[in-house]
Amino acid sequence: MSAIPARFLDERKSMACVHCGLCLGSCPTYLETGNENDSPRGRIHLMRAVQDGRMELADEPIRHLDTCLGCRACETACPSGVAYGELLEHTRHFIEGRHTRSWPERWLRDVLIERVFPYPERMDLALRPAQWLRAAGMEKWLPERARTMVELLPKQSSWRTLPAFSPAEGEVKGTLGMLSGCVMQVLFGDTHQHTIRLLNRSGWNVVVPPAQSCCGALHSHAGKLELARDSARRNIEVFEQARVDAVVVNAAGCGSAMKGYASLFEERDEWCERARRFASKVRDLSEVLDFTRFVAGPWRRGKVTFHDACHLAHAQGITRQPRQWVRKVAGEHYVELPEAEVCCGSAGSYNLTELEMAARLQRRKVEKIGATGALTVVTSNPGCQMQIEAGLRNMGYPQVRVMHLADFLAEAVLAADL
Repeated sequence: MSAIPARFLDERKSMACVHCGLCLGSCPTYLETGNENDSPRGRIHLMRAVQDGRMELADEPIRHLDTCLGCRACETACPSGVAYGELLEHTRHFIEGRHTRSWPERWLRDVLIERVFPYPERMDLALRPAQWLRAAGMEKWLPERARTMVELLPKQSSWRTLPAFSPAEGEVKGTLGMLSGCVMQVLFGDTHQHTIRLLNRSGWNVVVPPAQSCCGALHSHAGKLELARDSARRNIEVFEQARVDAVVVNAAGCGSAMKGYASLFEERDEWCERARRFASKVRDLSEVLDFTRFVAGPWRRGKVTFHDACHLAHAQGITRQPRQWVRKVAGEHYVELPEAEVCCGSAGSYNLTELEMAARLQRRKVEKIGATGALTVVTSNPGCQMQIEAGLRNMGYPQVRVMHLADFLAEAVLAADL
């Protein structure tokens, strides 16, 4: 067998995996299938085999790599510190340049993910017919993939024009730049407004630079690394020029991507060091709010639970701070969610590309939520919010609300002002 004349993996990083198997119990797809090739160590073995020329870049190994969520739960479990997410994205980049996909997959990846979703104006226009179909109850007549996408959407978008500058309340701590993003900007504008109000109440001036770009996460996940690098360069430049103390993000997937910008560039590239400096300033919303400036009244809306967005818990290692906020509001009504750290099946655009596995994980998540008796589920990522909400609705739990952390806190502590 002839070797593939390209080295797409960092040899040192790929060899860090010693195949100990401690990651197996953390991997959602392995938990579902029990197939070693659907586990992190199995997939790393496939990556190495393709790079070394021991395996052809054929449909079977690609299938196992495509069904990986990229949730990075394996990184949390790994004692060797394997950078699995980075290995996966570079492998997918290699695959994209050499493998021909079916036309529906090409349309999804090359049109929606590459040319529509990262651009808010285009996304807004593209989603309007889908939201009309949803409002009219006509999604059931659509093909499966299109129906899934329509069912995920909120009933209506809430795009809001955000002020370029919002002043802090009370003693000023400093100035934060805020990522407006693409999905958040188009579908969750109210969440953005609540985020700014919470930050202002916490003592932060907030700047929203209009020239910023999509974070590049969807491009990275799809293996389109050159497009992800373009987004990284744009955002690094824009926020450098804004001279902010930190950059706050209210979407876990975006924050994870921005903190990982350095992995997109070669060490000798000047952008690598600039990306590291930039990443050191990126903060999740839950990291910068000030407990002392909020007072919440008694919670009277039943039990509340919290779902860990994968790219907050595993990619950024943030689990304590958002829970503190939810507990502060819900008090004795807070209940811990079993398997809170297991992926819900959203995973960026995964629930559009891998329908069967996404649905299995969605069902698993909804069953766990149902068992808690919670009437409110709080999370920190728009994809999780849409995926869980659709699952609850389809599985007979329409009374359960799914809320972004910012919306949950705004309802509890800013209700008198908003």
